[in-house]
This record gives sequence, structure tokens and C-alpha cells, in this order.
Amino acid sequence: MKRLILLFLVLIVAGLSGCAEPPPPYDYTAFRQNQPRSILVFPPVNRSPEVHAGHGVLAQVTLPLAESGYYVFPVTLVEETFINNGLTQPEDIHGLDLKKLHKIFHADAALYMVITEYGTKYMVLASDTRVTLEARLIDLRTGQKLWAGSATASSAEQSSANSGGLAGILAQALVEQIINTMADVTYDMAGLADNRLLWAGKRNGMLYGPRSPMFGKEGQEGK
Repeated sequence: MKRLILLFLVLIVAGLSGCAEPPPPYDYTAFRQNQPRSILVFPPVNRSPEVHAGHGVLAQVTLPLAESGYYVFPVTLVEETFINNGLTQPEDIHGLDLKKLHKIFHADAALYMVITEYGTKYMVLASDTRVTLEARLIDLRTGQKLWAGSATASSAEQSSANSGGLAGILAQALVEQIINTMADVTYDMAGLADNRLLWAGKRNGMLYGPRSPMFGKEGQEGK
């Protein structure tokens, strides 16, 4: 019996260790070969029920990209250009011909984003404001995929364990719901998700652009 218990514990530890393994390194071959200097950010495709999700995410993408060493075309002007040409749906914009986009904007690469989660879920004992994003960086000159990634930001990360029993948990949940209602917590989570997704220097994340002092240095993809 002792041997069976010991074997069971070993299997559990091995399983947990396997789950903790980091993902394999991203293949940056195409990214380094094309070396984009400028990025055109498209309005994100919104798959969440929140109608304002696209603007909440799009409004905060410039900072991490610019700080990572790229020129970012003004997102508001880009969106207005599409609207003035009758393109109001992100799905239609994402389907535009790459060569035509390069001819119009002269950008090196385009960033395609998808919002899979955006908003607050209320439960009996807790609430969670969560934003999840996916992104692809495509070279407009060659059509190659340079990079792809995803990121999530959640208000639950900032919630500390409550030791006040059931009454304390209920009180905390009530306070969180009031705060989420009065303040735009989702917008803050969108900014955090943007930063996690697009700020260079993280494992399997974006590489530094040519305007960054970190451009071309070893280990730039993060550890």
C-alpha cells in the first residue's frame, strides 16, 4: 500500500511538473529577415458581447508598440480612413488585400487583433473583469506571418485571499461589484492586456523594433 501511495504521489508531481514547462521558443526567422519598422494597427475584431471593446483595446495599443521601437500609424486616423471608404466592420478590414494596403499606407507590417473576452462576470461570491486578446503581425510586403501571440489580464489577479469567512467574502464581492460598476475597470484591464501582448522583451513576445536601443541584441525575446 505504501508503494502504491508513493507511486501515486510521484505521478502527481510529474504531472504538475509537466504542466509547468514553458512553451517552446517562437521561431523568429521571418521576423528577423523582414525587420519591420512601421506598423499599421487594424481595428480589432470583437468576439465579446461588449460593443465598446474594440475602442477600449485600440486606444491603448500605440504605447507598447512605440516604446518597443516601432513607428505606429495613428490608430484614429487609420480607422477614419477606412470609415470614409465605406469600411466600418473590422472583419471586412481584416480581409483587405495586403498589396493594396501597402500601396496606400506604405507600412511595413499590419497588426491583426481579435478580442475573445472583454467585460465583467458577476458571480455569487466574486466578480472577474477579464480581457483576452489574440494578435498576428503580417508583413505587408511579403504576406508572411512575422509573429503571433495572445495575452489575458484579469482583475482576479489583484484580489487577495479573504480570511473573514463567508461574510467577508460576500462583503468583498459586493465592494468589487460596486467598484466595477462605478469605474471602467475593463478599460484598465484592456491596457494591461495590450502591454502584456505587445511590449517587446517577453518570452515568445514581440521583438524590439529598430527605434529601440535593444534592437538586434541577444535574448531580446525575453526569458
